[in-house]
Amino acid sequence: MLTTRRQFLAATTSLAATPLLAADKPAPLVIIDTHTHFYDPTRPGGVPWPAKGDALLHRRTLPADYRALPAPLPVTGTVVVEASPLVEDNQWILNLAAEDKFILGFVGNLKPGEDAFAGNLKRFAANPTYRGIRVNEGALRTGLGNAAFLADIKRLADADLELDVNGGPTLLPEVARLAKELPGLRIVINHLANTRIDGRNISPTWRADIEAAAKFPRVFLKVSALVEGTGKNDGSAPRDVEYYRPWLDVAWNAFGPDRLIYGSNWPVSARFAPLATVQGIVHDYFAARGRDALEKFFARNAQVAYRWR
Repeated sequence: MLTTRRQFLAATTSLAATPLLAADKPAPLVIIDTHTHFYDPTRPGGVPWPAKGDALLHRRTLPADYRALPAPLPVTGTVVVEASPLVEDNQWILNLAAEDKFILGFVGNLKPGEDAFAGNLKRFAANPTYRGIRVNEGALRTGLGNAAFLADIKRLADADLELDVNGGPTLLPEVARLAKELPGLRIVINHLANTRIDGRNISPTWRADIEAAAKFPRVFLKVSALVEGTGKNDGSAPRDVEYYRPWLDVAWNAFGPDRLIYGSNWPVSARFAPLATVQGIVHDYFAARGRDALEKFFARNAQVAYRWR
């Protein structure tokens, strides 16, 4: 008999809640990776992203490929973030999720403000795996002054769906504006707003804007793309948590234990470091904050933000 997604999560959550057998042996940690990209360039018609000339990324990346990667701790499930602009690729991922319960949720790619948005959202959101959409910084900045765009974003909140937002540090004031405009909307900032991470110098503007966005209680921060922030695209991003600690401290102090979420950004992250490094950095940081903070970061906060079922 096939296991349903609800049964899958219930089993893993139950496992995590099992009483300790020994004081030095905690229950297995549930890890939900909320930022993966799955696609298959060998399918008929290929894929619009990544480009064919990208030898590292232009290859099959499916759940089985992800699960085969070495990592310190096994990943329980994932939330896929769609990078393709093709409307029907929303359905392609939903079909993939129907075949593989490792996919707990899906953040789709639709364009708010377009005439077809409402119909497409209703169609895809009828599938409970569909948990929201992602918009980039340019679309958000332009859309904040567009009534049709805002009406479509409100449809997300009304349907209990979320909005992922991706862009550079200048995205953050726009997030605060949107959160003020639609206080019922859950917003997930991707990749620490893609700030530069050099192990030394934090941007004061980034810090201030992170703190401002965090004042809105339904805004979450995805701790992803740490290794990408180093710019070391030869695979040599540091493993030492101390290199990233100043940025992680800003995130922790602003968002606290309840609104920080784990995401790997695989396979893009592979250009900068192995998955074991990506996972290990944040595990070291949050484990030092205590078991409750660790469990929230790796799974429980994500369920609050995405509400998969």
